[in-house]
Amino acid sequence: MRHIDEVYPFQVRKVSPVELPLVLQLLKEAATAIHQKGLDQWNTWLNPDQESIAWIEEGIANQEFYFVENISNELMGMYRLSSADERYWGQQSAKAGYVHSLVVRKQFAGENLGTKILNYIGDCLEEQAILLLRLDCNAANKWLCLYYESQGFAQVGTKQMPHSLNNLYEKVLGRLPVV
Repeated sequence: MRHIDEVYPFQVRKVSPVELPLVLQLLKEAATAIHQKGLDQWNTWLNPDQESIAWIEEGIANQEFYFVENISNELMGMYRLSSADERYWGQQSAKAGYVHSLVVRKQFAGENLGTKILNYIGDCLEEQAILLLRLDCNAANKWLCLYYESQGFAQVGTKQMPHSLNNLYEKVLGRLPVV
């Protein structure tokens, strides 16, 4: 069996604190693209407030942000992966990975990169015996909701946030142990 790093056409590395401006740039690029599609989502990243920036800084300090690069070290995208997400999910007893801020840069759209990144994350979690992958999505973004469902995620709830109603999605990885 090949190691997961041999399966994917990209490399993943943790974001360092000095790369905060680049993280914010990627979020702004994604927010701009979403806004141009007429969707009211991620607007905070067009001009982030200090609370939003602090959320990013905290994630970087906790080593939860990752850059995805091709073999030429060209930045293709990023994501945040954490082991808990009480803001959206509350306290959970099952071990899971929580994805936020998944971004694929515009020039790499159409290469199925989002799917490959989600699969990579799932494979990494399985190697750690974590068999649940969770994320949330603005319920008004029907295209993105359908995309996550097509990737094997099931909607397991909703969460009302200050500016949106979000669907909570979960994907079971591998096999759950028999209890």
